[in-house]
Amino acid sequence: MAKKGNRVQIILECTEHKNSGLPGTSRYISTKNKKNTPERLELKKYNPVLKKKTVHREIK
Repeated sequence: MAKKGNRVQIILECTEHKNSGLPGTSRYISTKNKKNTPERLELKKYNPVLKKKTVHREIK
């Protein structure tokens, strides 16, 4: 029987890339525990287009 849990898959999108006007997007897929972190997740990840670490925010 499969586990039933609070872990859900989320998509993280770069916030700086949206504002820069450059084509393409920087997105990562991750998981989080919905029970422990109900708010949207923010992580610093590498953006290959901008060639630096930027803040990536969870999108719906």
